[in-house]
Amino acid sequence: MTILDQLADHARERVRQARKKISLEELQRQADLLPKGSFSFEETLKTPGLSFICECKKASPSKGIIAPDFPYLQIAQEYEAAGADCISVLTEPEWFLGRDEYLREIAAAVSVPCLRKDFTIDEYMIYEAKVLGASAVLLICSILTEEQMKGYLAVCDSLGLSALVEAHDESEIRMALRAGARIIGVNNRNLRDFSVDTDNSRRLREQIPRDILFVSESGVRSEEDVTKLHEIGADAVLIGEALMRASDKKELLARLRGAS
Repeated sequence: MTILDQLADHARERVRQARKKISLEELQRQADLLPKGSFSFEETLKTPGLSFICECKKASPSKGIIAPDFPYLQIAQEYEAAGADCISVLTEPEWFLGRDEYLREIAAAVSVPCLRKDFTIDEYMIYEAKVLGASAVLLICSILTEEQMKGYLAVCDSLGLSALVEAHDESEIRMALRAGARIIGVNNRNLRDFSVDTDNSRRLREQIPRDILFVSESGVRSEEDVTKLHEIGADAVLIGEALMRASDKKELLARLRGAS
């Protein structure tokens, strides 16, 4: 069993436990009481130039604890002040040491759209994301069927949420397109063995139509990385570890933005 399989299985167990406390029907009721979203995540990525999605995460399966001290609200506010277009917030608790509370508090504290970065395996998690204040959710082709993807995209549309659909290869990109994805993220990290190859974005770029938003995820560390991805027509980059480890996040983000 790969770490991705374990992450998906743990997400299923989390949903089973959450349903015991709040039913799907009650969660839907809570979500429906909120104003419908304006798809602000994807609207932001449509603006001219390369958009930067900056990630708040304490740990990862491959690197362990990245930020022993994790002043997540301060980090998110630093990102916004430095010009982040969107903020990605890890809520997966076992391997990434995330919490739903991080997303709830960050979304309330910043004005830029927030992505709930988690392993969505049930529509329940999409309604959770809405109630927590997210503007977008992550849907990973590797752990979903095409029918599930279509259904979850429909739920997102009904709530005004954007969906970042993550693919790792050509077959998953075709699946994402058939399901109706409007934003496709190519993950440069292989979640089966953790190897990182930013050339993955370059290899797969031509498989994604130009009217679909294209996000390069993981392994973006330097001005050179950003320049190359900008040159192939990326609409956005998602940057996590490099920013989390930077002593001066504003300075690093300014340098990376300058490279685009």
